[in-house]
Amino acid sequence: RARGPVPTPPPAPGTSEELFGIDAERAARHEGSRRDARRALLRSLAPGSPLLPIGARALVGCALAGYASQAVGVGRPYWAIVTAASLFQANVTLSWNRALQRTLGNLLGVLVFAAVLPVSRTGPLALIGFCLFFGFAAEALITRNYWLGSVAVTPMALLVLEFGGTHPAGELIGDRVLDTVIGAGAGLLAAMLVTNRRAAGRLEKALAATDLARAHAVHTLAAPRATPAALDAARRRLTGTLVELREADDAAAGEWWQRALPQEQVLAAEQAGHRTLAATATRRGPTARAPENGAV
Repeated sequence: RARGPVPTPPPAPGTSEELFGIDAERAARHEGSRRDARRALLRSLAPGSPLLPIGARALVGCALAGYASQAVGVGRPYWAIVTAASLFQANVTLSWNRALQRTLGNLLGVLVFAAVLPVSRTGPLALIGFCLFFGFAAEALITRNYWLGSVAVTPMALLVLEFGGTHPAGELIGDRVLDTVIGAGAGLLAAMLVTNRRAAGRLEKALAATDLARAHAVHTLAAPRATPAALDAARRRLTGTLVELREADDAAAGEWWQRALPQEQVLAAEQAGHRTLAATATRRGPTARAPENGAV
């Protein structure tokens, strides 16, 4: 409400170097090869991986949704399975948020379908036009706002059934609503029952790996005859550990039934790692604007 400019506090020491390190980390993420992606996939499927409980959640949740929908007598139980499968994210908190978005989007989408169904049955062109419109809307919205994208996906999925023949509107709407509720409930139940206590252990390992990678990078920077290849290897190693640390912290922070996490240590490791990464990027030829005063 004031007329003057918003006051900006002076930056803390090392802020510019840390921001430059963050830019260097983001730039290095795009340099990963397909071989690195395959290795990451194999590690996630290996025994002891912290991602295996998420796979177990998906298996249990989809099975519960399918059996429950079939037991209730819904004609299309695969809708419940798809709903349950779409809920599972990196942790329980994100899965809960996705469940709310999915349920709200599907219920609103059912109302949209009920509104456009009489018009879509006036002719083939109307049916094709609505399917194209909702398909375009789903592609445009799903990556920006999930529940809005679900509002477009639901009527499109229901209208596609009209190409095979006319179905009672009440049956389609009832099946979709029941499958949405059953799928969301089964998915959340599985997410809460199948705990992921490995998330904290993954965070501790990532924190230790980041400290080691930073110490190695500092040693490489201090070497008077450090080659560009050695600097590049140290930079890649430190970048990979920082990315893993951020992903592990995000996943563990949203898990329920979890022991206390070393948040202060994670923050300190990230700040120090980004400053060191900025120094390595400056020495090897930065991909972004280098800070005025480098710091390790």
